[in-house]
Amino acid sequence: MKELLKELCMADGVSGDESAVRELIISRIKDVCEYSVDNLGSIICFKKGKKTPEKKLMLCAHMDEVGFIITYIRADGTLSFGNVGGIDPSVVIGRQVKVGRTRISGVVGSTAVHNLSKEQREKAPTTDSLYIDIGAADKAEAEKFVSIGDCAYFDSEYTELGGSRIKSKALDDRAGCAMMIELMHSELDYDTYFVFNVQEEIGLRGAIASSYSVAPDYAIVLETTTAADIDGASGAKRVCEVGKGPVVSFMDRHTMYDKELYRLAFDIAKEKEIPCQTKTMIAGGNDAGAVHISGKGVRTMAISLPCRYLHSPSCVIDYTDLENSYKLVQTLIGRIHEI
Repeated sequence: MKELLKELCMADGVSGDESAVRELIISRIKDVCEYSVDNLGSIICFKKGKKTPEKKLMLCAHMDEVGFIITYIRADGTLSFGNVGGIDPSVVIGRQVKVGRTRISGVVGSTAVHNLSKEQREKAPTTDSLYIDIGAADKAEAEKFVSIGDCAYFDSEYTELGGSRIKSKALDDRAGCAMMIELMHSELDYDTYFVFNVQEEIGLRGAIASSYSVAPDYAIVLETTTAADIDGASGAKRVCEVGKGPVVSFMDRHTMYDKELYRLAFDIAKEKEIPCQTKTMIAGGNDAGAVHISGKGVRTMAISLPCRYLHSPSCVIDYTDLENSYKLVQTLIGRIHEI
């Protein structure tokens, strides 16, 4: 699964511009399932299992990543941009990016520190104070390579750190996509729907449409979630910890998760000796926010990987958490129909 994860992370797919990721996923699943692509671009898959259950189960993960969109080409050839998804401007200054269909290289710049007033130096940067420099001499040259409305993507290498850590862009949520592809290549006890959603980072938009199409009774949302497990963070503010296993959420800003499914996950983890943890802050959200209130209502749970430096070009996970999440979800697919 590690090589698959690397390939998925290195594909570029900012929200609303997921075609490269979609094509890659389809190339990996087309021979093991029935699939279709909806009008927004999400991939809806059906995998036949050993049995057909009375109720319908859907697994989903989102294929989009955070990034940028070009809003203006300035006279000096630099590019104004807006964020696509929630990105802290302080993590992008000086970062290398790829811009537009030609993936021309650029770097995110800001006003030189000696040109800032004392008040400006003491304030956090804002996106509208930044720009992308692609090396163009002027606007006319920049327009040969970039158009307003083009996306820009973090240019970040996939790197293995220490014994089992992985650093990359887009681990949110290509890790979930990798797990679903791996599951689709395994033998399943029950018929299962798998959905690779678009546009999660800008308001759960793909999940709103795809959940309506599938109309599941149960849903397992595969995600990543913020780990703040570093010196200086204690108690609930650590949220979860990298290397301590999958994160099963009880509540976030969009969803109150099904309590019976929440307990089932921990029961399975104990039985299978899988390390497992919960999220100790009511924060964030994911596609479950759209899924659980779709149609007549969906009994929903979220299984997430703890991830440091989320929504940056240098997300960090532990590969053992990915393996243990896979084992937990694989068992859940069979057990969820027994409750």
